[in-house]
Amino acid sequence: MADPQAVIPGRTDARRHHDPELRGFASDNYAGAHPEILAALALANGGHQVAYGEDEYTEHLQRVMRSHFGATAQTFPVFNGTGANVVALQALTDRWGAVITADTAHIHVDECGAPERVGGLKLLTVPTEDGKLTPELIDREAYGWDDEHRAMPQVVSIAQNTELGTVYTVDEIRAICDHAHERGMKVHLDGARIANAAASLDVPMRAFTNVVGVDVLSFGGTKNGMLFGEAVVVLDPDAVRGMKHLRKLSMQLTSKMRFLSVQLEALLARDLWLRNARHANTMARRLAGGVRTVEGVEILHPVQANAVFARLPHDAAERLQKRYRFYFWDEAAGDVRWMCSFDTTEEDVDGFVAALREEMGKV
Repeated sequence: MADPQAVIPGRTDARRHHDPELRGFASDNYAGAHPEILAALALANGGHQVAYGEDEYTEHLQRVMRSHFGATAQTFPVFNGTGANVVALQALTDRWGAVITADTAHIHVDECGAPERVGGLKLLTVPTEDGKLTPELIDREAYGWDDEHRAMPQVVSIAQNTELGTVYTVDEIRAICDHAHERGMKVHLDGARIANAAASLDVPMRAFTNVVGVDVLSFGGTKNGMLFGEAVVVLDPDAVRGMKHLRKLSMQLTSKMRFLSVQLEALLARDLWLRNARHANTMARRLAGGVRTVEGVEILHPVQANAVFARLPHDAAERLQKRYRFYFWDEAAGDVRWMCSFDTTEEDVDGFVAALREEMGKV
């Protein structure tokens, strides 16, 4: 009997299409999945489990998340970070509602208008020096609740850590939550890199979320070693409505949810989330230390998590990009962003700094 695969036109065997030793500094999204995450996926495979979140892994994930974020936390796994933010913000706002956020926020700059176009809400952005809101900055847009001509400010959304790599202190977030709640607004935290922030502050994630008054959290996993997936974590169930319906309406309900939930469980049940984040942060500090020795390169923001923002001559940056992947943050100014990941090595960092020094020597 003929091999049935032999008669399939155009059939090719699966093969590797990249160099597994190649790493850059473009994004922590570029990294693969941590081996412990891949092992967890294999563990969850095989046999049948109930679809759409009624499986054993998603049920256990609820208990794991509550160990981090308190007894009232409700967890809704989703596909991606934009989906998490859109679902969370929809659950916190009315159709006439608005969200106050920094002008550098991911929900404003990097989500293709999804919160506004898909979520149907208005973003009220505020300029900041370091990506962080303050009560005073919030008050620039926190007004007009009874004015039917203006979108009603109902939510303050902050990112921890911010898009500029800076980290809010526990007291800073507490002040924001108190200020927002006093004005009848709720607080959403975009935690795409929440683990890096906790590692930087050396405190549990609860210390700057449910303990200080954050109402809803977008929990990030993809940037910290997961294959895919994030979660909306409702910290105050009274602050939201319709979460399960909004997740489905926003096309973020996966049928085989066990494969999302088991990754989050593997990340959070022990200390993988913290090990990965601490390592990425350590590599960023090593990178910043090396960069500071290169004449003509300026570090723009405090290096508090796993990002280094720098300014250097445009030509040097372009030449360096041919050797290592990274992004311009502001191409006109020569500002760049270098990201470290859970799998960044000391050799990666040292090689990059050496290449940077060589390219700067040609300026």
